[in-house]
Amino acid sequence: MGSQAPTSADACLSIVHSLMCHRQGGESESFAKRAIESLVKKLKEKRDELDSLITAITTNGAHPSKCVTIQRTLDGRLQVAGRKGFPHVIYARIWRWPDLHKNELKHVKYCQYAFDLKQDSVCVNPYHYERVVSPGIDLSGLTIQHAAPPTRLVKDEYGSDIGMEGASSQHAAPEGATWTGNNTATYTQNLEPQYWNNNHLQSQEMLTPLTNQPPPEFWCTITYFELDQQVGETFKVPYSYSTVKVDGYTDPSSLDRFCLGQLSNVHRTEASERARLHIGKGVQLDYRGEGDVWIRCVSDHSVFVQSYYLDREAGRAPGDAVHKIYPSAYIKVFDIRQCHRQMQQQAATAQAAAAAQAAAVAGNVPGPASVGGIAPAVGLSAAAGIGVDDLRRLCILRLSFVKGWGPDYPRHSIKETPCWIEVQLHRPLQLLDEVLQTMPLSDPRPRGFFLG
Repeated sequence: MGSQAPTSADACLSIVHSLMCHRQGGESESFAKRAIESLVKKLKEKRDELDSLITAITTNGAHPSKCVTIQRTLDGRLQVAGRKGFPHVIYARIWRWPDLHKNELKHVKYCQYAFDLKQDSVCVNPYHYERVVSPGIDLSGLTIQHAAPPTRLVKDEYGSDIGMEGASSQHAAPEGATWTGNNTATYTQNLEPQYWNNNHLQSQEMLTPLTNQPPPEFWCTITYFELDQQVGETFKVPYSYSTVKVDGYTDPSSLDRFCLGQLSNVHRTEASERARLHIGKGVQLDYRGEGDVWIRCVSDHSVFVQSYYLDREAGRAPGDAVHKIYPSAYIKVFDIRQCHRQMQQQAATAQAAAAAQAAAVAGNVPGPASVGGIAPAVGLSAAAGIGVDDLRRLCILRLSFVKGWGPDYPRHSIKETPCWIEVQLHRPLQLLDEVLQTMPLSDPRPRGFFLG
């Protein structure tokens, strides 16, 4: 490949074309092209650096390369196609790690112009940086029970349905996802981030059950909404069906298929009517192991998901992001073990905070150690305010069809989207009940904290 690679003497167009061939597919093609064009033009006057970039990218970092620098801007961010981001992160996402979080880059020792060194020039050579897991991601809470399904699933299932264009026209991201806006992650294909698989995969046989309780009758219930109004009855999925489809067709619903097209709504808006026409084959939800859930987007249009598992995996605060899943992508959206740990931690925090508040009221102010390190009064009241509803939200997935919401869209809440579903997962809700019942009771308890 090195012999066919362009040099700095070649036309910008051919250099850009060559570098585009090595992009990892997380960013859209148009954004990546604009970003690469911008960089190549800036480097045209610095041919040795441009040659270093070409060598680094076309050999996947196999050969040592020099710093590749651009001028640092006042706020440190680079604007490309109307979006701002840190330059070293933008190019590292394009060529190395599509799902990279901005806090996960660390420069190599020999990089003289690394972003963190705060010099007038910034090195954007992706091979002058290493990826480190951000402190915001708790690896211990990310037990993956299954390897991602083999790529052939896309071919087998979609070869006859939508043609291979739907599966192959996207440049599949080796690590599954990338941030495309302030708060939206996109998922373009069916692999999970590689470093989770390599380091944290456990076989199903090694895992002990989280509870000995018999499973509930249904593994999930699905409620359909248009804007803030529920439409139709809640759909219940029994354990005998580990896969359920939610689509926009008008066939009668069956035990493993929820057809939204047949549902009538006298208050339906024109926006909902239009969006419903594009649901098509919709989504498929797969239940695995003791309660993990995967989503496959079978629609010709993207779907948007609220998932605390994906938030945590991406190093975001719970509820901080909306996850865009492209057609033909297959993504894990719920991990029951991570959820179980999270509910235990939150319940214990609320319990400790309530006890500390009670002690403070009695004039006996405890030290930070007795409330898990939450010392300030404001922190105590916030922690003590964690209620059952907050914990129940950990057991719920929300998904909108066709239209997104959140900070990157005009719709701020999912209740402003034309058609969406809420999926309640019953096994984790059962675990939550167990967690709350086994906790030591203290008076006064957080209001509304314990079930019934």
